[in-house]
Amino acid sequence: MKILVSGSHGLVGSSLLPALSSKGHQVARLVRGLSAATGSEIAWDPEGGRLDPAHLAAFDAVVHLAGEGIASRRWTDVQRARIRESRTQGTRLLCEAMAGLSNPPRTLVSASAIGYYGDRGEEILLEESAPGQGFLPEVCQAWEAATEPAARKGIRVVCLRFGVILSPAGGALAKMLPPFRMGVGGVLGSGRQYMSWISLDDAVGAVLQALEIPALRGPVNAVAPKPVTNAIFTKTLGRVLGRPTIFPMPAFAARLMFGEMADALLLSSTRVEPKRLLASSYPFRHHELEPALRHLLGRS
Repeated sequence: MKILVSGSHGLVGSSLLPALSSKGHQVARLVRGLSAATGSEIAWDPEGGRLDPAHLAAFDAVVHLAGEGIASRRWTDVQRARIRESRTQGTRLLCEAMAGLSNPPRTLVSASAIGYYGDRGEEILLEESAPGQGFLPEVCQAWEAATEPAARKGIRVVCLRFGVILSPAGGALAKMLPPFRMGVGGVLGSGRQYMSWISLDDAVGAVLQALEIPALRGPVNAVAPKPVTNAIFTKTLGRVLGRPTIFPMPAFAARLMFGEMADALLLSSTRVEPKRLLASSYPFRHHELEPALRHLLGRS
């Protein structure tokens, strides 16, 4: 296939491109700052609402991963608006451009997140589960709703609800590693909150599965089959690194340090299962947390 990818320099995108190329696909990047399209790069300006639909006509599929990092800055009113708009504006612009074509790409794989479900304790969450309440569920609902122009056109739309993507190259695990390696890592809050994770290998694999399996459409949970509590994650990471994990961070300290983001990202409990990925016979490389961490950190 000829595939266009936005967010190609991000954690998933930078690993996805070589994976696509290795399967024989032709890949181009959707990037900002270009004055015109080239053979391997297509220009767009999501904030300014500029994207030439004609540049999308040659592609069989689009993978849309672009968006402001959820945890890149403390949440202020301005940052919350940036997080929301970076997801909804770009997604809507892309989908409206695709919908305006007489022969659009057949498939859109668009990133979403398990933030859709919010803080739900021990409840097992599947794709058909209702959305939660709060900032992140609202953002994820608006993000997915922005794909509607493409779906109405008849394009197969898959919204991958990513869990916590584990990689030492970026994201949550990269931020955890320094304190854990120094022996000052510990449980966050009560430690009972569920963390639905996925290895970077399987996050890329989920995108490939969404591209290649026509039966997949709509929301798809991109998480490993076995979520764990924060307490189990903490003990497992400490064991893999061979370091103690005896310095807990109480909830009040997390809130002082991270503000509203602490409750939404660190202290909330989201126990998600990948029902639709499993039904599609996706072969997870990493079902269990400890083997995944040992592989990612070279501790096999």
